[in-house]
Amino acid sequence: MSRRVLFLVASTRESGHLGNTEWLAQQAAAALPSNTPTTWHHLAQMQLPAFVDLRHTTGSYAPPTADLKTLLDATLAATDIVLVAPVYWYSLPAHIKTYIDHWSGWMRVPGLDFKAQMAQKTLRLITTSGDRAKAQPMMDSVKLCAQFLGMTDGGVLWGKGGPPRAVEADTQAVAQAATFLLASSASQ
Repeated sequence: MSRRVLFLVASTRESGHLGNTEWLAQQAAAALPSNTPTTWHHLAQMQLPAFVDLRHTTGSYAPPTADLKTLLDATLAATDIVLVAPVYWYSLPAHIKTYIDHWSGWMRVPGLDFKAQMAQKTLRLITTSGDRAKAQPMMDSVKLCAQFLGMTDGGVLWGKGGPPRAVEADTQAVAQAATFLLASSASQ
């Protein structure tokens, strides 16, 4: 099966302002073979309703609609899911957390078999922060999500961020970006 890479950008920067994390993700994407299909979704530009937990009441969920259906379809079509998420308060930005929260509902859509389909995919994280230790709680969270669904943990590409364009001076992160998406799995 040929690879299909989904990039989910969680930055809340104003439209048109490229952040450090998205810039680093673009460097990683540029290293993919030219025939690799990629899809980019900027979650802040989508209408993502808050997740409502029905597990212990109705127990199942209707298939998603609108932007959630777009995300579900893109998720299921991908072989690799890349979370492009700057560190916000030691954690994932709200938009990507909302997306992941909806996985709980998607696991309970009759006939979807979401968890089994996710087990065939690789989950990766591209992130930036002032120092790596502040990103560790988020990195651990993403790793645990991959483990729960039986996904391949594709690892983390971390760069030193901060003010605009700061990551461009992180020569180690820029060098790692050139190979990050080429490996089948990693534990960077």
